[in-house]
Amino acid sequence: MAASEDILADGWRWPAITSPSSHALSTCALCARLAFALTALTATSRSRPFAQTDDPSQVKNVDVVILGVKAWQIGEAANAMRPMIGPSTFVLPLQNGVEAYHQLSAVLGKQHVLGGLCKIVSYVVEPGHIQHAGFEPFVAFGEWDNRSSDRVAALRETFTEAGLEAKVPSDIEAAVWSKFLFIAGFSGVGAVTQAPAGVLRSLPQTRALMEQAMREILLLAKTRGLSLPDDAVNQALASLDGLPENAMSSMQRDIMAHRPSELESQNGAVVRLGREVGIETPVNNLLYASLLPLEMRARCQLLFPE
Repeated sequence: MAASEDILADGWRWPAITSPSSHALSTCALCARLAFALTALTATSRSRPFAQTDDPSQVKNVDVVILGVKAWQIGEAANAMRPMIGPSTFVLPLQNGVEAYHQLSAVLGKQHVLGGLCKIVSYVVEPGHIQHAGFEPFVAFGEWDNRSSDRVAALRETFTEAGLEAKVPSDIEAAVWSKFLFIAGFSGVGAVTQAPAGVLRSLPQTRALMEQAMREILLLAKTRGLSLPDDAVNQALASLDGLPENAMSSMQRDIMAHRPSELESQNGAVVRLGREVGIETPVNNLLYASLLPLEMRARCQLLFPE
């Protein structure tokens, strides 16, 4: 379920979340990351057996799909989950970035999608075993238009009964952008420097670079009409100060390991969305351009000479 800085806690394995999906669905490609479907929102007992599969086509008409793929896998995941979507099914995306709701809505319909996010620093120890490395984990979600709904209330109750902190922000889109501001600034500078959080926040130069990247995102959000607090950057830097010294974002770890990353959904998205509204984003543009060759190499789109 956790594809990025996402919801898990110390030593959690899959059964410890509300999931009836028990251990990770599979280590098989996309479906291994397709999180899990809650076949009944009130079914939180860990003693009853639950079906598991790595084939979404075998799972029909569920109540909710919790989507934990990487941001760049959303399109593929949306099409793969079509057989799971019934008239009242809804999807909770937990990706880094700010485009998941719109990407899923385009495939599945707006009525089937919530806004959502998670906050955690974690990594995969082995299939089905995620190590929590920072932050008190929480999940936040809500209707995109911020109205109250029975399905949001039921999902929150399910998470709470399972022991996971679940929040329903007054403005879910602003909450998604607030996390985006933090993670894109941290990920981009971390990936370029290959330095962990303790170094990035203690060196004046790298701290200032992260702050500048975050301020560009804050300006972009406000230009797009979002109500982020004026101190959103200070809040993000305070969160950074609370991380373990060796913490790295998942995008940074992926780039350092020569794996495809969420670059296009993070710093790349800042540049692209900035152009759409006429906002200059020079720091994020520098981060994106600096990392793009590594991203293209990881995707076999570019060969480096020997």
